[in-house]
Parts: sequence; structure tokens; C-alpha cells
Amino acid sequence: MYDCIIVGAGPAGATAAYHLSKVGHQVLLLDAAKLPRYKPCGGGVSPQVAQWFDFDFSPAISVKVRKVRYTFDLADPIDAELPAEKALWMVRRDEFDHFIVQQAQRQGATLWDGTKAQGLENQGDHWQVNTSRGPVQGRFLIAADGARGSMAKWLGFPQRQYKLAAALEAEPRLTVPEDPVVHFDLGLIQQGYLWNFPKADGYSIGGGVFRSGPQRKQDLRTPVADYAAAFDVDTSSVQHFGHPIFVWDGPQVLHTHRAVLAGEAACVVDPFTAEGIRPSIWSGMKAAEAIAQALAGRDRALEIYSQVMNTEWGEEMRWARRLARLVYQAPALAYRVGIKRPSSTLTMVKVFCGELSYGQVVQKAIQRLSGGLLS
Repeated sequence: MYDCIIVGAGPAGATAAYHLSKVGHQVLLLDAAKLPRYKPCGGGVSPQVAQWFDFDFSPAISVKVRKVRYTFDLADPIDAELPAEKALWMVRRDEFDHFIVQQAQRQGATLWDGTKAQGLENQGDHWQVNTSRGPVQGRFLIAADGARGSMAKWLGFPQRQYKLAAALEAEPRLTVPEDPVVHFDLGLIQQGYLWNFPKADGYSIGGGVFRSGPQRKQDLRTPVADYAAAFDVDTSSVQHFGHPIFVWDGPQVLHTHRAVLAGEAACVVDPFTAEGIRPSIWSGMKAAEAIAQALAGRDRALEIYSQVMNTEWGEEMRWARRLARLVYQAPALAYRVGIKRPSSTLTMVKVFCGELSYGQVVQKAIQRLSGGLLS
């Protein structure tokens, strides 16, 4: 009988396993894949996450990047440089996720990787998870098995509150310059952007559509190929990975009987940037706190988890949705009036690092864009 069974060893599940194990709870971490496993993802991580752990992430960081370049439809480039302490982390998810799992194991967590969860049975004061390795019992559950996982459905969450977004990525392994640059293009696709994130041994080049509606059906393969060609990269011989993204779209219940949702299973992805790693880690940390309190006998601990997610994260995402509407509905204006301002990059990095709120940014953006429309 484990204190908590966590299904999904991504950033949310691994984080929850680490923090629960660290305070002495018996944790089982399940993942259907054998770790380390490949995960399509741009791999940009906020240095803020270092504040939530007591170990050094350096072994899991591929490169740190201080230079950013924007283009609009591959033209009108804008360059920005970040302070050293706000350099963006670029990671490969197989290495990054497994690194956090290993830290959890060092704290005493048990890992069953290559083990598929096949169903749940509510036993009143505990759950039984039926797995490909056999049944196992836990007093509480954390469902962190991602956007396409089955746990939310099995736990009775058929109507999660999210917008479905889409991304397509290719990861050519090439020699990267010693002074790497993060690239974004706002003009080549509708209702989203394209990116080129450098790693130590290659790039993640991709595009995403982050606003719902008919534009979800647009072709992503062609603009991704065109964007890659701008960097002399031929993606025709590289495997492409398409995947859905569950973008936060309003308050929702994230707890049920002795269980909570975390990570992308909880639809935590930022509706403006499509950032998912930092919010997943944060939700995993908050889920661990809630489960620890529930194990200590606090009756409303899981309910409070839902409240915390809806207020502390959800309120930020309400403003992020407003910014997404502003930028993606009028990208040329947003580029001219917003992104080209020298302070814009640092402002967004401060949001990315948790030093500024979206509310502060959006109110100024509304004023600026309104002025741009009038002019």
C-alpha cells in the first residue's frame, strides 16, 4: 500500500514524486514508457523552476540562451539580449524529465517505468491501479499522464475546461553555433507562431496554433519546412511529430475522491506562449502539497488544490488568453507596436520567470495596441 500512486513521469508527475518522497511518503511513480523516453517539445524552460527544488539542474540543461531574434514573415528582424541570470534553459525532454525522476528515486520514490496503467478501482479508503505489471494500491492518486492520457476519464473528468491547440515539430541533429539564439516568427502561420530552439546538438524547429477555431485545420508542415529552410535546414528527411496541446480555458475542478489532476492532464498550458513545462512543474508541486496535507488528515486539502490552481494559476491564464486574442488576431500590429519595443522581450522574460504578472503586461498592451490602431 503506497501513500500515493502517480501515473505519468513527465515534469508534473516527477515533481510530485520528488516532493512527496522528500517528506517521507511512500510513492510509486508509473509510466507506460521505458525511461528515458523521447517527448516532442520545444524544450524551453524558465530558470524560475530552480527555486522549487533543492538540487542543481545543470546536468539536465542542454544550453542556456541569452539571445532572441524575432521576425515577421521571415523579415523585419528584431534582436534582443537577456541578462545572464534570466538566460532561457533549452532542454531535451528525455533527459530533463528523467533527471527529475532520478532525483525523486534518490528521495525514496519507487519507479515502475515500461508499465501501463490499465484501469482503476475505487476501494473507498484507497485506489487500486491495475497495471501491465499487476494491481497495486495507493491511498491517493495523482493523474499526470498528459493530454492524451486515460486517467482523467477513468476518474470521472469527462468535461475538462480547455482549448485544443496543435503543434508540429522536427528535431534535426546539427552543429549549433557556440553563441546560440532563440528564434520566433509571428507571420508565417495564423493564430500562433513558429520557433527555432537550439540545443547542444541540434534544433527544435516547430510551429503551433494556439487559438481555437477553424484555423486549427491549417497546414503546419509547409510553414515549418519553410521556416527551417531559412536556417538552411532541410526537414524533409527528418521525422515530424504532431501533438495536441490542452490549453487552460477557465476555472475547473481538478480533484475528486482521493485523487487530483496535474500537468497537462489538468490543462495547465499557457494560452499565449503554449509554455507547458513550468506550469506542469508548479502543478506537480502543488499537487504534492495537497496530497501531503490529505495524508496528514486535512479534510479539504484536495479541494483547496483546485482552488489554488484556479486562483493562482487560472487568474494569470485569464490575462494570458486576453493577450493571445490581442496578438494572434492582429499579429502585424502586435509586432509593430509591441514586439519591436526594446523593453518587450525583457518584459515577457520577467513573466516567464514569475517576476511580472500577465495582468500588468496586458493592461499596458491594450493601451499600446489601441494607440496603434488609432494611428
